[in-house]
Amino acid sequence: MAALDQKSPNVLLQSLCCRITGKSEAEVAHQFQYAVRVVGSNYAPTIERDEFLVSEKIKKELLKQRREGDAALFSELHRKLQTQGVLKHRWSVLYLLLSLCEDPRKPSRVGSYGALFAQALPRDAHSTPFYCTRPGSLPLSYTERSGPGGAQISTSMGTSGISSLGVYSLNGPTPTPQPLLAGHPPQTAGQQLGSRLAWALPNTSALAPTSRAPLGPPPLSTRAPRPRHDGDLTAEVGEAALVRDILYVFQGIDGKFIKMSNTDNCYKIDSKVVLCKSLRDTSSRLAELGWLHNKIRKYTDSRSLDRAFGLVGQSFCASLHQELKEYYRLLAVLHSQVEDDQGVNLGVESSLTLRRLLVWTYDPKVRLKTLAALVDFCQGRKGGELASAVHAYGKTGDPQMRALVQHILSLVSHPILNFLYRWIYDGELEDTYHEFFVASDPTVKTDRLWHDKYSLRKSMIPTFITMDQARKVLLIGKSINFLHQVCHDRTSPGKITPASKSTDSPKDAAELLSDLEGAFQGKIDAAYFETSKYLLNVLNQNYLLLEHLQAMRRYLLLGQGDFIRHLMDLLKPELARPATTLYQHNLTGILETAVRATNAQYDNAEILKRLDVRLLEVSPGDTGWDVFSLDYHVEGPIATVFTRECMSHYLRVFNFLWRAKRMEYILTDIWKGQMCNAKLLKSMPELSGVLHQCHILANEMVHFIHQMQYYITFEVLECCWDELWNKVEKAQDLDHIIAAHEEFLDSVISRCLLDTNSRSLLNQLRAIFDQIIEFQSAQDSLYRSALEELTLRLQYEERKKQRDSEGEWGVTAEQEAEENRRIQEFQETIPKMRSQLRILTHFYQGIVQQFLVLIMTSPDESLRFLSFRLDFNEHYRARDPRLRASLGATRGRRPSNI
Repeated sequence: MAALDQKSPNVLLQSLCCRITGKSEAEVAHQFQYAVRVVGSNYAPTIERDEFLVSEKIKKELLKQRREGDAALFSELHRKLQTQGVLKHRWSVLYLLLSLCEDPRKPSRVGSYGALFAQALPRDAHSTPFYCTRPGSLPLSYTERSGPGGAQISTSMGTSGISSLGVYSLNGPTPTPQPLLAGHPPQTAGQQLGSRLAWALPNTSALAPTSRAPLGPPPLSTRAPRPRHDGDLTAEVGEAALVRDILYVFQGIDGKFIKMSNTDNCYKIDSKVVLCKSLRDTSSRLAELGWLHNKIRKYTDSRSLDRAFGLVGQSFCASLHQELKEYYRLLAVLHSQVEDDQGVNLGVESSLTLRRLLVWTYDPKVRLKTLAALVDFCQGRKGGELASAVHAYGKTGDPQMRALVQHILSLVSHPILNFLYRWIYDGELEDTYHEFFVASDPTVKTDRLWHDKYSLRKSMIPTFITMDQARKVLLIGKSINFLHQVCHDRTSPGKITPASKSTDSPKDAAELLSDLEGAFQGKIDAAYFETSKYLLNVLNQNYLLLEHLQAMRRYLLLGQGDFIRHLMDLLKPELARPATTLYQHNLTGILETAVRATNAQYDNAEILKRLDVRLLEVSPGDTGWDVFSLDYHVEGPIATVFTRECMSHYLRVFNFLWRAKRMEYILTDIWKGQMCNAKLLKSMPELSGVLHQCHILANEMVHFIHQMQYYITFEVLECCWDELWNKVEKAQDLDHIIAAHEEFLDSVISRCLLDTNSRSLLNQLRAIFDQIIEFQSAQDSLYRSALEELTLRLQYEERKKQRDSEGEWGVTAEQEAEENRRIQEFQETIPKMRSQLRILTHFYQGIVQQFLVLIMTSPDESLRFLSFRLDFNEHYRARDPRLRASLGATRGRRPSNI
């Protein structure tokens, strides 16, 4: 034994050659040289490490030896070994056991090896004995030579002798069908190499000690084909040659007889080939598998190197590559079967026939058809749109196709789910190729982050994610970025929302996709509620969002009554002046005085410092009342809710309410003037008619303004504010607050007649306000003239009494005539005053009538009810037939509405 250990490998190899051939060292020189080249080459049999298949071979070997009990015991021990995980290389151990189970005492094996080396070496024994093949293709060779007797012997040294036969299955490797393994005892690596060397030598058919029975049904034709030579297409082609051609076609490689037709876009058999119709039809059906393979391979080859295709697209290509890899395993099995038939059973009809190929390629063909159709359906798509296409294609009743598509979808959706978790837990968006359904605009500034920076790409939303889920996903990441960039909150996202397990692998993605309404929805909801709750707490506690909202109601919507009334009293002298003479700092001082003198002083200082005065653009003839406005400064996070558009709406509403409040203020002054001057002017009976006319018109105006104020204050502002506050209290996220606030402003704008649809109503209302101002001017002029006349009369009577007390005549005839002439002149102005009031009343009532007609036809029910209160005694209805028709129609509809 020690002497054997000291021998060199060359001496041992030479002894092995002598042992196998039974010849001397001189006689085996050529065989030894060839063996040295084989051992020294990089060639090694390609052995698929399939543990299941090796175990099946061991059990079959035991069953052959009629050791059923040992086979059952081996199966149980193998199962336990798999569950314990003690061995890392179980396949290697099993393969060793399989090799050792061969009976070394069989003379047939040694005899076959001796016969193998006793023959002449192949022509390529002194050249490179192995062939290089293109990547992805099996190393089948059509190189043939004629041995003695005209037998066609292949000189190809195939390198894909896969001993573990993996068959194409639905979700990865599956065991080889039993018919494919029947009659094939397990071979060791050395025995497989011996078979291949035997195939490389001529006349080895006579050396096979035994022959295996053909598998399955008998071949289609037992008639021996006519001998043919290379390039002879007129000779009849045998089925074995077609099988080898088909195996080439399966890989998308043109065979000798079956080639790709570019015009017809399909594989065709050369018309010159002599072939029976059944074989031609069967070959055409099998060749479709190659066409499907080419279609899928072309797509993957063109897209795999396209970086713009994105991560989702690359995952899709990877899933197709994975399916093609399983397909190649099947081809390796088929090729191994062909080699075994030709290397061991020369002279016996091949067990691999076209009919068997049809059976064994049925499932792969269905899968490739599905993949080819999926490739067509996904053309031009990327990102979430690609995932939607794959998901849509899985909606089928075929369980096998559905399982295949679900497997692909798990790979395709893996990058999308990684994007999603990175976004909702960290607020980070790394979407280089625009595949995710959340888009970011880097040009948007921080003040518009919430509204404009992030948006949804609706085309990229996968169909297995609902629009509500997508909206929540957008809000979660947007809230995290808003907290960091706008609120300057440094709390880490992990403390806001604890991150759950992400999809580390496609398997995790598949599990998540299988429970979209459970685990997936739960993760999104948990992150959504926690993040939104934290953001609202920051806005309410740190930035006083709700307090600012209430301040808008109190100051810009005139909810703080004492403050507004006192401010109006203080501003009256200033605002009565021309608008061009006003100075903002003077008005700001008056505003601060009004704040200190009313309950507004108890508001938060943060709110009061934002309250300011604003002067609108001045037009010719404007007074201070026309350009004055309150303003409220907003910046920082609260500007997200109170945007520029919202503040412009507040400004419009304030101007309308301020004007309406001014009308109420004017009518109050008119009423006070009437009450104060009523007793004074009793001594002037000629004015009674004019004053009565003023009282009637003033009461009409007071009634109209009071009803309008009631409608605006209670039916519009209070009702809308109550709805807004209820929605704000129930809001789950900032978007809900923004939407509720915008809806509140839109409702106020619309119901206060400030929208475009109510332009005519607003014009009529402004005309009524103008008539009230004109009436104030007319009444002031009347009272001014009357009081001036009254003063002159009182002075005349006082002089008269004074002269009487002095013992003189009260007045002279000239003085009395002058007094009478002045009284006469005053009395002549009274018809003019009466006429002016009559015209003013006529215009006012006409505008009110038109206003009533418009609100009666309004779709807003509140406005129609307002018309009943404005014309409660049907005074206007009696004057205008249009109102009779409108009111009648409306009142006819009221019972049905109730």
